[in-house]
Order: sequence, then C-alpha cells, then structure tokens
Amino acid sequence: MEPIKISIVSPVHNRKAETLQWLRSLALLDAQGYEIRMVVVDDGSTDGTAEAVREGFPETEIIIGDGNLWFTGGTNRGIEAALKHDPDYILTCNNDTIFDERSLKTMVNCAIKYPRSIVGPLLLNWDVPHKLFQVSPKWGLRYGGYRHWRNQTVWTVPGMPWEVDIIVGNCVLMPVAAVKEAGLMDEKRFVHYGDAEYTPRMRKMGWRLLIEPRARIFCKPNDAPERFRSLSLGKKLKALFSNTPNAHSIWRRHYMNIAAGPNYLQGLLATPIFYIRYLLGRNLEGEWAE
Repeated sequence: MEPIKISIVSPVHNRKAETLQWLRSLALLDAQGYEIRMVVVDDGSTDGTAEAVREGFPETEIIIGDGNLWFTGGTNRGIEAALKHDPDYILTCNNDTIFDERSLKTMVNCAIKYPRSIVGPLLLNWDVPHKLFQVSPKWGLRYGGYRHWRNQTVWTVPGMPWEVDIIVGNCVLMPVAAVKEAGLMDEKRFVHYGDAEYTPRMRKMGWRLLIEPRARIFCKPNDAPERFRSLSLGKKLKALFSNTPNAHSIWRRHYMNIAAGPNYLQGLLATPIFYIRYLLGRNLEGEWAE
C-alpha cells in the first residue's frame, strides 16, 4: 500500500527557539503509513534560524526569502514548493505550535472519512492548555463580522468533528485537490492575514470546513495589540486609515469581511455595523468575546 504523502509548510522569521521546538514535536508524530516532507520558508531571519534548522533537521527543505514575504507570501512560497512533490495533503501551520503525537493522524483520518473537507484541530493555549485559542469564530452581521469566543474549553465543544465557517491559519490540513482548485492565498490584499479569506473561499467552492476535536495543537498566545482607546489621536488615525496590516485598520477589516463573509452584501455591511457598535460601546473586547 502506497504511503499517504503529506507536506508540512510553515513561514518563519526570527523565532529560532520556537521553530526548533515545533520541529521537535513534529519529529515525534505518529507517522506510520505516511511520507512526510517539511518545508520551511525563512523570510529573512537574522537569528540563525535557517542554519539551526539545517543542522538539527537536515531533511527539511528550506526556502530563503528577503524579509518581505510576511505570513501570506511565505505560506504561498511553501505551498508552491510542496506542490512540486505531488503530495496528497498539505498542512500549513505556524512555527509557534506544539503537536500532540496523534494530532496529524487524527486530522488525516477525519479528512478521509469526510470527503471534500478541510480539517483543523483544537488550538489550545499552551499557557492554559484546556482553553481554546481562535477556534470556530462565529460570523454575525449584527456584530459586524466574526467574533472569537474566548471562553471555549476542551469541555465546551462537541466531541466529534463539527462544521465551521472559517479555520484560522495556525494549523490547517488541506487535500491537495482543494489547494489546486482554490489557488494560493491572496498575498496582495492580505499580507499578514491570508488565512482570513482562504478557507472561506474553499467553503464557497463546496469544501466543508471541519474542526476535529480529538486532534490537539498547543499554541503560543498572540501578542495583544495596543488598545485602540489608549492611542493618541495621530496614532488612531494612522492605525485606522494608513497602516493596513494594523489590527485596528478599517481597510483590513473591510477586505476581510468581504472576502470571508457569507456573501458580498453581508461582508460590505459588516464593517460599518462594527464601527457603529464600537462608537456605541457595544463592540469592546469583553470577557466572552472579541
């Protein structure tokens, strides 16, 4: 029986310790019956990441960028490299993740059981490992787009795979047929957040987006952006209108809503609704959601 071929892709930049930790966890995966190829896109690291990977994991394919690829471009270059090896699946993930030993096998089994599906795992906060991290954001036009529900835990989600509207890019298993059908991420409009529109695009093409709760990945929490209300007026204006990658950017939110929303009209309406609610004090980060 031919092994299942899987390419694992990650863009990296100046996080040598996290990258090596991630690769060590991948080396411990239950990979019986799989042929796994690693692709790391080192986008201009200056801390010796590429050299350390070559030394510790010489079987890893390393692609060197000039520092201008960012998340989306780096992931795209990795996907392009992976496709040359004709895999059955491509797993894209961040390098600040730690894989449970059976996580990959569990995701692949889920993808096999449910044809035309994209599969994500439970993302767990490695500081508080029972708490979920960016899993199953909910779209709500009345909220102005997607909301991340903060108080999800391993005990509050379904015990079997469930369908979602979007899978964030920390870890996503995609049949290569889905990648070929959808193409690459949009690295022109979404330099940092290409995953925001990628799996919704696949969903609109008829691919099911599933979370497999028995697959578990531990993630480093995101660095929280500076709170908007604490910024000076000048910084607020810059964040809103001229710094598109900024977490507070109107344009970033607008493009993401249009690309990831259920349809164009809802995506178009979501951004003004979000800011109206914000001005009314109804869309502030809270204990339950953001």
